[in-house]
Amino acid sequence: MSGIVFFATEDENRVVEFYQEYADAEVWVEQDGCTILAHGEFKFGFCEREPTDDCGILTFYYDDRAAVDAAYERLGDRAGDPPSVNEQYDIYQCFAADPDGRTVEFQTFLHPLPDE
Repeated sequence: MSGIVFFATEDENRVVEFYQEYADAEVWVEQDGCTILAHGEFKFGFCEREPTDDCGILTFYYDDRAAVDAAYERLGDRAGDPPSVNEQYDIYQCFAADPDGRTVEFQTFLHPLPDE
């Protein structure tokens, strides 16, 4: 089983470009007015609609801290604070905002997950 999360956006091309450039996402399916992206098993789509959905957090997780650091470097001035440890959730993370103002998180778990 799998799933896709969709968001409305008033600027599909700009948002899709952001995720391709900064989150290494690839176009999975291109439809009329909607683009579905994939980042590993994570699939998410943006459809040209009004108003823009700008709530929620899209979280991209990586295998190690170096990958989170690399994402932070790619983000440049789009990133918030530098990556740091979040002891409550046992993760290493940083945040940014996409062109719609949606929160985007880049993280790695500090300990192996149960299925790894």
